[in-house]
Amino acid sequence: MKLHTLTGALALAELLSACSMAPTYETPAAPVAANWTVSAGTPAASTDAVATAAAPVQWQAFFGNPPLREVIALTLEHNRDLRAAALNVQAYQALYRIQKADSTPTIGAQVAGSRQRTPADVAQALDAVTASTYTGGVGLVSYELDLFGRVQSLNEQALQQYLAMDSTHKATQLSLVAAVASAWLTWQADQQMLDVVSRTLAANHQALEFIVAQVDHGIATDLQRHQAQAAVDSARAQLAQLTRAVAQDLNALQTLVGTELPAHVRHAALPAQDWQLADVPVGLPAQVLAQRPDILAAEQQLKAANAHIGAARAAFFPSISLTASAGAASTELSGLFKGGAGAWSFAPQIKIPLFAGGRLRASLDYATLQKDVRVAQYEKAIQTAFQEVADGLAARTTYVDQREASQRLVKTSSQYLELAQLRYDAGVDAYLTVIDAQRSLLSAELGAVQTALQQALAQVSLFKALGGGVLEPAPAA
Repeated sequence: MKLHTLTGALALAELLSACSMAPTYETPAAPVAANWTVSAGTPAASTDAVATAAAPVQWQAFFGNPPLREVIALTLEHNRDLRAAALNVQAYQALYRIQKADSTPTIGAQVAGSRQRTPADVAQALDAVTASTYTGGVGLVSYELDLFGRVQSLNEQALQQYLAMDSTHKATQLSLVAAVASAWLTWQADQQMLDVVSRTLAANHQALEFIVAQVDHGIATDLQRHQAQAAVDSARAQLAQLTRAVAQDLNALQTLVGTELPAHVRHAALPAQDWQLADVPVGLPAQVLAQRPDILAAEQQLKAANAHIGAARAAFFPSISLTASAGAASTELSGLFKGGAGAWSFAPQIKIPLFAGGRLRASLDYATLQKDVRVAQYEKAIQTAFQEVADGLAARTTYVDQREASQRLVKTSSQYLELAQLRYDAGVDAYLTVIDAQRSLLSAELGAVQTALQQALAQVSLFKALGGGVLEPAPAA
């Protein structure tokens, strides 16, 4: 058998492979400033201060609280959205392998047999003729010579789409980590505010009983009793509201996690000073933009669109397909294995596009427009990321002062309540002053918890904006 014919066809296919006709890819310039502008009077991030901030901070290092870290770990294992994103990555990987297979020849082995009866008048013989044919061999099945890079461009497009899906999976993971942390922090803050209101209600109820006793002895008035009762009713209403919020917070958290939380986590109520969120180093915009998975996904989609243009351009040029086989043929099955039965075939085919009703031009125009769309989406992703980091930096520099002020307000309000109670006991002021002092202290304590929550949520948002939390490196091409 002349197997050298098939070998020669494969060698020709390899020699005639060509480079892509896709445009030379250039990363669009980032439509943002070179440095972060935090706020008036606050210096922007400088190169000297952030020389070591090129790598993203992992979530295990950022979240130091053990219950929160356990919740995040459970989420990464059980969340259904993250599971679907991971399956999408595998699906696009399979599509890439399918497309990649077009770059290599398809070799098949086949053994076939046929019998054919020809009538006597058709065969121009005295009797009908029955003929048998048996063939066997190895063949090259319609392999396209990629002279103008069409298949190569399609391979590159599939690869970039796969990488973009993997980056999207990492972006989903990062967003999920931030969402779970925010839900957990909100739940903890509401529990803390519930505790504040519970203590306030107990104090107000004790004061009411004292006022009622004074009314019975003619020392206090009904007005003071009604004022004390109003304070109790107001605290009781807030208690019911926060009890509902805590229960709904836990439900929302467990939905995000995707499974029921362990008992020791469900009963973990920690004050703000025990939340243990690390400080995040801030790099220059170029560093931050290079590590955000959503921006990586946008650029990979842009590269895929760029490769699609190469495939659309190549469609204007002729395509050459090769079909070849080498084996044996005989009128008897046993004759396939005898000498002299060798057979081969070689059938190249050239297709030249002459007229397609404008389809090829429209396909190229569509591919070019799709790239323009991807450029706009990539630039928008950069602008959004830049704003998120700038907002996070502004929050970080201002919440420190706000939290210190809120803590001072709690201390001042507590002293105000002590003085108001002493003046009321001495008969100097009316009980309305005590009620006002209680209301001020409650408002200050709730405000301090809310400020601590807002500061923590701002830290989580900055952690997400800086591209932290990516657990795995990007897959190799």
